[in-house]
Amino acid sequence: MYRFAAIVVTLSALISGIVIPVLELNETHLFNPDLPAHARLHEAWQLMTNSALSALAVFLIWSGRAPRLAIILSLLISVPFLLAFAASATYGGSMLHSDGTQLAVWGMNLGVLVALIMSSLLLLSLALFRPAEPETQNQATAQ
Repeated sequence: MYRFAAIVVTLSALISGIVIPVLELNETHLFNPDLPAHARLHEAWQLMTNSALSALAVFLIWSGRAPRLAIILSLLISVPFLLAFAASATYGGSMLHSDGTQLAVWGMNLGVLVALIMSSLLLLSLALFRPAEPETQNQATAQ
């Protein structure tokens, strides 16, 4: 289960730390001339923060220093996105691009679908997580 959790955290980090920033470095997001400068600053901040937290999560799980914390950090990126989406009507948010289009799979916005899948896998990882036994314990038990 440890390896499963490490792979899920890494996949989540690749999505939130690399794929999403690459997808948002364009005129529909960070360079959107219709967004106030203050909103663009927050967009850049959010992208950098998520990338930094993603990198930290990967380090924490693969180094074995704090694997549960790595899973929780990954959840702290994906779950708030889903909460923001769920609450979007209260603040005028939308997953639609300014031209009214969206990337959708099976009628569901692709970003929301990916966040649901990743959050589910991360929650499963957290629920099933068992720390890897250190080599010295394995060797001592075998003798």
